[in-house]
Formats: sequence, C-alpha cells, structure tokens
Amino acid sequence: MDARPLENRRVLVVEDEFFMAEELREKLEAAGAFVIGPAPSVERALALVKDEITIDAALLDVNLGGKVSYTVAEALIVRSVPFIFTSGYDDSIFAEHYALMPRCQKPAEFSTIVAELVSILPE
Repeated sequence: MDARPLENRRVLVVEDEFFMAEELREKLEAAGAFVIGPAPSVERALALVKDEITIDAALLDVNLGGKVSYTVAEALIVRSVPFIFTSGYDDSIFAEHYALMPRCQKPAEFSTIVAELVSILPE
C-alpha cells in the first residue's frame, strides 16, 4: 500500500469521542490527508459541510452525543461527498435508507479505514 494513499485529499472527520477523533486526525494526516474537523457534534459537522469549499470524503460517526448523524449524511449526499459511517453499534441502528452505505465497525483497524476511504474517493 502507498505510504501516503490520501495525499492531498480533504477528509472531514465527524467523531464525538475526543481521543478517537485525535487519533484519526493524526493517522489521516500521516497518510497524506488534510483533515477537516474533527467535528464532535451534528451542528458543528453541518457547519463544516456548509462552509468548506472542498471535501473529498468523510468519516461519519453515527451517534454523536446521543444524536444520530443522518442530517449530516444528507448534507454530504446533497454535495455528492462520499462518506463512510463509523459505528460501534450493530446494523440495527441504521435506518433502512442507509443500510447499504459504506461503513466501518468500531473499533476498526486504521488500514481498513484507509482502504475504505480510498475505495470511495473519486479518481
């Protein structure tokens, strides 16, 4: 695998658990990404989706402080930004509309997250 497979890609991280968000930020930056966020709440994530000119992909935690992040998912879909849901919950948490969306089960190996991101990024 390329040492910096996310080189020059702008990745939005939406994660409410501080240490997990910081670890993701550090590892994504080491993989070459420019990290937007991390956003710890639905409101902050929506503001970033609205304000950022370019977002190449997003990692989107399903549960943000007790709120599901589906409004963020919808905002990303409207902008045609590919994203991966991350969740420690089983599949029953996902609304039917999102059942087939890409996702990584927490805890996920970072190499799996990178591989999933690379697979959804446009050429």
